[in-house]
Amino acid sequence: MDKLDIKSMTVDEISLLMKEMGQPKYKAAQIFKWLHSTAVDFDDMSDLSKDLRNALKEKCYIADVKIVKRLESKIDGTVKYLYELFDGEHIESVLMKYNHGYTVCISTQVGCRMGCKFCASGLGGLVRNLTASEMLSQIIMAQRDNNIRVSNVVMMGMGEPLDNFANSTRFLKLVSDEKGLNIGLRHISLSTSGVVDGIYKLAQLNMPITLSISLHAPTDEIRSKTMPVNKKWNIDKLLKACKDYQKVTTRRISFEYAMINGVNDTIECATILAQKLKGIMCHVNLIPANPVVETNFVKSDDSRIDKFKTCLERYKITATVRRTLGADINASCGQLRRQEERKEEV
Repeated sequence: MDKLDIKSMTVDEISLLMKEMGQPKYKAAQIFKWLHSTAVDFDDMSDLSKDLRNALKEKCYIADVKIVKRLESKIDGTVKYLYELFDGEHIESVLMKYNHGYTVCISTQVGCRMGCKFCASGLGGLVRNLTASEMLSQIIMAQRDNNIRVSNVVMMGMGEPLDNFANSTRFLKLVSDEKGLNIGLRHISLSTSGVVDGIYKLAQLNMPITLSISLHAPTDEIRSKTMPVNKKWNIDKLLKACKDYQKVTTRRISFEYAMINGVNDTIECATILAQKLKGIMCHVNLIPANPVVETNFVKSDDSRIDKFKTCLERYKITATVRRTLGADINASCGQLRRQEERKEEV
């Protein structure tokens, strides 16, 4: 697309654009506010002159997402979205309600190249990266559709955020801008499968986000079978990067651990994991694995998960079992998109 992606621009960048167009600087803040609230077209910007709106149409476009499918849980009100992008590609997003407010889980790529065996997002490989504006649009649409304000964001949907580093970090800058959505960085979690060079680059930015590591195994033997990224950056390299990241940011790290029956849920696994995490200020999030049609993985039963948690706590590792939300709508990412792809192939 030849036009400028104006929703991916900062206020300062829009200010420069206004200068080029012979417009006063203050217009940038007005435009930025519109882009991060209700505007889907330049004509929505009612406090701008018609001439400026027409000039912006010539130079720029406003990224948005279209709701293709909306599933709402009757159990807990979780809402799962299948969105269509400007080029016909599809992504997923989930809106979750907690006592502290609303959280949106957003996608950062169309598909994923990481190939984790227990995840539906990467079954078709990576199609393309999302722009910062397409990430923002998932939050804005959820707010618009439900007439609510989102207070927390997790970058844990489709895709690997650190494989789309430039757009992901631009998104973080934009979403936390007080002139826009104003969601504090301390209320944002970024999840990575273990892209070590990306972790070091992120550390240099020293953003107060929560870094969440999709670990899912205590040994290289198990992790390499389920997560191909481990063949490039093994557990020791990954945990060293986590320690180095923590030295810079002083932020607690969250480790995601999908509990898969008979694969990674033994007491021996818990013991090795606890020993590996020693010395890292962290929290382990135990996740009953979501069933994926294309794999034969089954989630661990409650008793195995409880024993695993107890073992970690015995070694002074803080652990919780993630509450399952949207169980009646398959709220894990990647499955709606796969269904839509199969429908289009018929």
